Amino acid sequence: MVYDYSDLVEKTQRWADQACLSGWINKEAARQLCHFDTRTPEALFNHGNTRPLIVAFMGGTGVGKSSLLNRLAGKAIAKAGIERPTSREVTLFHHQSIAIQHLPEQLPLAKINVAQHDDAAKKNIVWIDMPDFDSTEQSNKQLVLQWLPHIDVLIYVVSPERYRDEKAWRLLLAEGSRHAWLFVFNQWDRGQLEQYQDFNRQLHKAGFEAPIIFKTVCAEGLQVDEFSLLESTIVSLATEHTVEQLEQRGSQVRKHELKNKLLNAAEILGSEQAFQNTAELWRQQWQRMSGQLQEGFALPVKYAADYYAEHAADLITATASANPSLWDAWAQARFDDALDEFIINVDQSGLPVIPIKQHTGAIREKASKIMQTQTELATRQALANPGNILQRGFLKLMRLCEIILPLAAMAWVSYKVFIGYYTSNMTNMPYLGVDFAVHSGLLIAITWLTPFFILKKAQPSLKKSALKGMHKGISNALTIIDSEVSSVIVYLNHQHTEQLKQLSAIIAQCGDADAGQNLSKENNNPLNRMLMN
Repeated sequence: MVYDYSDLVEKTQRWADQACLSGWINKEAARQLCHFDTRTPEALFNHGNTRPLIVAFMGGTGVGKSSLLNRLAGKAIAKAGIERPTSREVTLFHHQSIAIQHLPEQLPLAKINVAQHDDAAKKNIVWIDMPDFDSTEQSNKQLVLQWLPHIDVLIYVVSPERYRDEKAWRLLLAEGSRHAWLFVFNQWDRGQLEQYQDFNRQLHKAGFEAPIIFKTVCAEGLQVDEFSLLESTIVSLATEHTVEQLEQRGSQVRKHELKNKLLNAAEILGSEQAFQNTAELWRQQWQRMSGQLQEGFALPVKYAADYYAEHAADLITATASANPSLWDAWAQARFDDALDEFIINVDQSGLPVIPIKQHTGAIREKASKIMQTQTELATRQALANPGNILQRGFLKLMRLCEIILPLAAMAWVSYKVFIGYYTSNMTNMPYLGVDFAVHSGLLIAITWLTPFFILKKAQPSLKKSALKGMHKGISNALTIIDSEVSSVIVYLNHQHTEQLKQLSAIIAQCGDADAGQNLSKENNNPLNRMLMN
């Protein structure tokens, strides 16, 4: 499926906006993905209609661009001379039947000189003489840059003195793939073959395998040069097929540039496998940090256990602020250091860290509350059920014995009293004596006091119970904090994968990055030689 460039730009901008908002790319990367030059040659004309080929003379000051256009027109339509800069305005030369319908606002009419002709052979060409791009006047440079995206074919004009111009060379390299190029070595009557060959080698290094270079002379008088060949070459290009090819190439070049920007954004995101490794980075970091915390909690836990043991009866009504807190400034600093080191390790892996900073910020703030809540809850539970299960079972048995044994002793004494009374009446034997009464009292006292004293002595230590509860609370709190951070990493892992999928889909829609680099493959088609590889 062929995707329109504007649709790809819109998708890219939507992705960049949400990715920047989520922190996956920075504002500068988002700005680059949201800023695209959508100016094209076809934007100057009504869409759907056959448009002319737009050809522009471009070069430095004094190379003879205006003279070439005047020679082409057969009359003086562009200002030419030795004044620097010679050209201060854009000159349009086109057939009188052509109407430019959509002149962009940034191309001021005050800077445009329009000349028309009625030559049917050149009906499908719009000739443009550009201002001197190496001018010291900033307005001239801006005017050149504003017009460049609307050009199909650039005729790059040099002279023997200016063919190695550095400014021109930088512009050629920057704009090379966006246009078709013809080269004119003007003022050839003063040139040398070595200069021509040197210029040819430069163009070859720039990416033109066999550049088309015309040697022209614009001096007065009869001169033999290749100007007519230049003119016929341009006229031969002014066909609907060539214009369509150039438009296709322009679209592919823009998609290629878009794809490169998206690939750069993909590098900022990092690979999916690299982000999956963040879970292991955190696990290693957490093991070190949790060990340090537990060692640092050793002394505060003892003081807190003493406090809870002394205030066990009031623990239910005690407020959280009145209870000792283990998560002090030292513990918070250790936790912050662990998260910061984890984020540094992620950053060194070439992954975006802003989402991690955003989502772990809340955990930093509530770590103290998690520790306070878990240690207090575990301590309350430990003090409510002190000791281990065997101790609690034994104490329950003693409490039962404290009730059952005295009752059993009293029942036995009552039985003996009743039997003794009955027997004494039947046999006239003496009733139970003092010894029985003493022994019975001792029996009852022993059966009651023995479980009582055992319960007193066998009660679990509240300090030990509180200490056990606090250790359990610390373990629970650290597990919860680790789980919170791990959950964030898992969530961001899914988000990272989704971002890569969306980005990869747009990259795939841009098509083959090299497609359109050589659209014209017909034999003897000069357009092949006019495109930078």
